[in-house]
Parts: sequence; C-alpha cells; structure tokens
Amino acid sequence: MRVLLIGPAEARARLRASLNGSLQIAGEFLTLAAAEASGIEADGMLMAAERRTEDEAMPEPLTPREIQVLEFLAEGLPNKAIAEQLAISDQTVKFHVASIYGKLGAANRTDAVRRAVRRGLVTL
Repeated sequence: MRVLLIGPAEARARLRASLNGSLQIAGEFLTLAAAEASGIEADGMLMAAERRTEDEAMPEPLTPREIQVLEFLAEGLPNKAIAEQLAISDQTVKFHVASIYGKLGAANRTDAVRRAVRRGLVTL
C-alpha cells in the first residue's frame, strides 16, 4: 500500500519509524495542500501529529475558576452539579471543561483529572 506522510518533519520521522516498512511511503509533505498539489498517486494519507508530553509546560495556565471546576471533576460530579455548586450555568461549566481539556491536552474528564493529579494541580 502506497501512502503519503503529512505533518512536521519530526512527527513524520516518528511515524515513518513506527511503520517499520509495513507501508510504502510515496511522498512526505508538510501540509495536506502540498500533498494534494503534488499529484502523487497513493492509496492513502497518514497525518503525523506533533507529540506533546504531559511534562511539557502548559501554553497557558489554568484560571482559578478552571481549577475549581477541575476539583469538582476529580470528585466525579457531572456538569449540572458543578454548575449548582459554583452558581453558574451548565454551558459555562462546559466552556470551562473544554478549556481545561485544551490546556492539559486531555481527551476526556478522566484524562484531565489524571494529568492534573500528575502536575500537582489537584489531589484525590
């Protein structure tokens, strides 16, 4: 199977190494637009993403309110209960949770709490 690798050079190198020759690489490009413009025929495209470790500093620190929301997440409270505790709307809680995910690089509530505990932001 012939594929195109797309993404930053370092990320493509990691992806290429992980393939162990299982796929034929027809070309490598920084962007999807460049890959499409190349005209190289391939069976598929693989996007190589930048790796972000949990130990990397957050690009932006959590706000005091986000820390409060995170503490309630660690207790397992749903958005509605968090909203009641903080006297804010469910939608505001959803906004804070999404912001927490982005800042911590988390995929879901459990992952956010796990990452926060490892960084010392909350305790269980």
